[in-house]
Amino acid sequence: MFRKQLPRRTLLRGAGVSLGLPLLDAMVPALTARERTVASQQQLRRLGFVYIPMGCDHSRWTPAPGPQLATLTPILEPLAGVRQQVSVLSGLELRNAWPGTHATSNTSFLSAARAKRTESNDYYLGTTVDQIAAATLGRDTPLPSLELSMDLIAAVGQCDNGYACVYQNCLSWSSPTTPLPPEPHPRLVFEQLFGEGGGSGARRAALRRRASLLDAVRGEFQRLKQSLGPADQQRVEEYQAAVRDVERRIQRAEGATADDHLPDLDRPRGVPALYSEHAKLMFDLQRLALQADLTRVITFQMSRETSNRTYPEIGVSEPHHPLTHHGNDPAKIAKVADINRFHMSLFAQFLQSLQQTPEADGTLLDHVLYLYGSGMGNPNLHDHLNLPIVVAGGAAGRMQGGRHLQFSESTPLANLHLTLLDKAGIRLDSFADSNGRVDDLFEPVAV
Repeated sequence: MFRKQLPRRTLLRGAGVSLGLPLLDAMVPALTARERTVASQQQLRRLGFVYIPMGCDHSRWTPAPGPQLATLTPILEPLAGVRQQVSVLSGLELRNAWPGTHATSNTSFLSAARAKRTESNDYYLGTTVDQIAAATLGRDTPLPSLELSMDLIAAVGQCDNGYACVYQNCLSWSSPTTPLPPEPHPRLVFEQLFGEGGGSGARRAALRRRASLLDAVRGEFQRLKQSLGPADQQRVEEYQAAVRDVERRIQRAEGATADDHLPDLDRPRGVPALYSEHAKLMFDLQRLALQADLTRVITFQMSRETSNRTYPEIGVSEPHHPLTHHGNDPAKIAKVADINRFHMSLFAQFLQSLQQTPEADGTLLDHVLYLYGSGMGNPNLHDHLNLPIVVAGGAAGRMQGGRHLQFSESTPLANLHLTLLDKAGIRLDSFADSNGRVDDLFEPVAV
């Protein structure tokens, strides 16, 4: 009980940089097994939100009726390795996203609010669930929240049916009038997480002067490991390797695009040419941010609504958005499903990486809750019914996985948001248009 404890906010410093550490045994007091279990259930509350655009092919998404995920559908098959820590929800809707538009699909996903129809800068929405969480969970972390995307956003003015582009570009809003632009560039995200501060230009210049972030704190790592036990030493070495791998991949991406003179406004220098490599890099940055406790709230827009991105990696050469207006053409629907499965496979790989990252008495996946889904249901109809929704993670033992939760009547997505806030320790009486909670996903903590 009285052994020396390493503070959770320990930072390694060197050459103008600071680097957070993963949770180590040396940061946890010497408690009994029962006390350690209760402590782990009361801490490490994190929320993540991943957005996919333009709904899904329900015929290849929706699991068979029944409370268990007995058989995974073609789109959900990539989740097989983490089946017991994911649940699928059917029958949720976004009432305030009507009339059906791409802009309102994006804005209502985390706000469940009705966007003011405007093409100017007098936009108005509502505070999103991630930012409500960040106001509490972000008090003790360097970054209250982290907003990421896969697309460089340069559009202004009107983007969709009289709605300002900001509604399509930003998932997170810290107030009804304050959208938070997401960052798609992995180099800038890396610097935001691990740089020494200052403007982005100064951070880039500093990184050029250094061979590596880890090189700057190498001596500190060596001194730290001398004071740690074998298990903590292994975790520190694995964390170093993960940071080094992200550094190398960013440097490779920059090198690969340095001599590319083709016009490509959607791919700034340093962003991998392949969508999958870019997405994996952005997911790895999320894992590092969570592991080092740099933030506890993350949003990630995997693609924008109305995206015309193609996916040659999986044999889909047609743009995504036109395919979703398929007119019930089986060939087009199959390609939409291929894109849905591709996005899901990248998310599943991320969950597996969290599952393979030890933390406290379990894994990183045990101590997060991630919501994955879309604000649109059937893209051909532009509706907001029966949204494709997956909840993943262990929530420190509070979530029952391997479930298919079906609602007998359309239920506000805000009910799920309210429940996720509850499980993160943030108790509200209501959120947006909620009319209840989704407690069936969770079970009481066993003490």
